[in-house]
Amino acid sequence: MKEFEVYSSLRVPKNSKIIIRLDGRSFHKLARDLNLVKPYDDNFYEVISKVCRDLFEEFSAEFVYAFSDEISLLLDNVPFDGRIEKINSVIASFTASSFVMHYNTQFKKPPAFDSRIIPVNEKDILNYFKWRQDESWRNCVNSHGISFLKSKYSNTEANEKIKGMNLSDIHEFLFENGINLNDVETYKKRGIAVYRKNKEIVGFNKKENKNQISYRSYIYTDWELPIFSEEFFKDIKVIE
Repeated sequence: MKEFEVYSSLRVPKNSKIIIRLDGRSFHKLARDLNLVKPYDDNFYEVISKVCRDLFEEFSAEFVYAFSDEISLLLDNVPFDGRIEKINSVIASFTASSFVMHYNTQFKKPPAFDSRIIPVNEKDILNYFKWRQDESWRNCVNSHGISFLKSKYSNTEANEKIKGMNLSDIHEFLFENGINLNDVETYKKRGIAVYRKNKEIVGFNKKENKNQISYRSYIYTDWELPIFSEEFFKDIKVIE
């Protein structure tokens, strides 16, 4: 029966970097079940940040980026010999397990994530993450807009009103009603990321009888991301 496993031999291109993008399945319903605070729930984001760290460590990622229920992992060392079925199934199931473990609550329905693989070369990395960070900003504007409208109108009326509004319209509408999105926490606008940073360690060199500086890398969760740029990714050694 092994010959019926017709997709098991599919592999990502050799010597390529890949991005794995994970999305929560039906998380709008999960948000209702968990009674999440709108437009942003701090506890939910704390959990997502821990899931990102678990993914970073488990799969030796170079960079992990998340907003809302979407997580993107940049991998240089492709696991499972590049087997697409294996990568998607294991990483998606690991993500769901980590989410349940860190949330520590009774779920009405088991949460799940889907997974897709995106092969990239170095010049694609910045463009990809800028694209997703732009989506994070759109998500921020729309979330605050619909949340405010639903505080004033029925769900149906709020949805109808926001349909004809573009991002700048919503931004201006919120400002006119006392909500300045420039004052919103950075992670709500730009997402969060997990990557390695170096910290300075000062030790004493007995042989030379003087202090000596060295650097040690550690895993860092960044809640204050800048707008993504080539300089940022070069600084954290994700691109050259």
